[in-house]
Amino acid sequence: MRHFGHLPPAERKRLFHQEPCEFTAGSPARTLSAALGATLYSPATRPALADDVLKQARRGVVSMVLCLEDSIDDAEVVAAEANLVRQFAELDARGEEVPLLFVRVRAPLQIPDLVHRLGSSARLLCGFVLPKFTEDRGIGFLEALTAAESASGRRLFAMPVLESPELLHLETRPETLAGIARTVEKYRERILALRLGVTDFCSGYGLRRSPDMTAYDVQIVAGVIADVVNVLGRADGTGFTITGPVWEYFRLQERMFKPQLRRSPFLEGRAEELRTALIEHDLDGLLREIELDRANGLLGKTCIHPSHVMPVHALSVVSHEEFTDAADILRPERDGGGVLRSAYTNKMNEVKPHRAWAERTLLRAEVFGVAAADVGFVDLLTAGLAL
Repeated sequence: MRHFGHLPPAERKRLFHQEPCEFTAGSPARTLSAALGATLYSPATRPALADDVLKQARRGVVSMVLCLEDSIDDAEVVAAEANLVRQFAELDARGEEVPLLFVRVRAPLQIPDLVHRLGSSARLLCGFVLPKFTEDRGIGFLEALTAAESASGRRLFAMPVLESPELLHLETRPETLAGIARTVEKYRERILALRLGVTDFCSGYGLRRSPDMTAYDVQIVAGVIADVVNVLGRADGTGFTITGPVWEYFRLQERMFKPQLRRSPFLEGRAEELRTALIEHDLDGLLREIELDRANGLLGKTCIHPSHVMPVHALSVVSHEEFTDAADILRPERDGGGVLRSAYTNKMNEVKPHRAWAERTLLRAEVFGVAAADVGFVDLLTAGLAL
């Protein structure tokens, strides 16, 4: 699979200076963690789940979570597990390419039980999402994952969700973060990414952000995100990929504030129609939050609606300007440091301070591609939504 792989080859050639790379569930963890993109969640109770998975794969989704936790009623868990096993068997029988598939579980014992019940169709399973992750809860989940991996002979990844009250509350946050850091470091080879449960954070204070506001406008939430990145997202080799929070809105709401999308990037062809559609579906707020995610050290995003996928992917593509700057900074002859003017003559590139940024940018370029010099996110978004 590859990002934008649902586009015709000629269209990809037009849009990209460097096309996104191909990858599989067997690719190195470093590649997969960067390539998750918009991870689409779906309740495991859906009766046509196999059809849904294949439909979304054809539309450019590369990672999905099939949820047995908060998205379903407590009374539905047993039926949802049985449905999940049936749907995996159906996917296996069809033999089509599927996204990276993860299952969000409630309890550690579900992990080895589900892997056993999936049988040969477990080959389609990439790993598990672990809710309300702390040191105390997380060890049980990760030990269960290790046992299931050993029994099945398959590599299985974990994606812990950081959403517990202990992480939210100021008096317990340092100790909780330190415990999480110890746990994920111990099981580093199995941790694909850390996910942020911002809805649970808001719930702790009876809050819910409107479509006019991003997670970063809710100061309690913004503070937790900053601390998580500070401890767990460092660029010194000790950090992990941390994904962006979910965007909850996908229908028209009454708007209080002015739209957040400027007109200037949308002045050609059908782009103005696209801008109007994005605003009408509250996706202008999503676009701003995606930009703030990346500015704050997050990569990828939890999504609960297919309409969110292409905006996340379009804004994850590396611009030609970013790529040029990153490549210049990482040239071997620059190992000694120094300062150079950007090839676009609009900024200073300082080699040593910007090296970690450049390395992350080239990894993102590998999996999401580099836009052609005259292509912006509007072109990518328009192309991605056209099919």
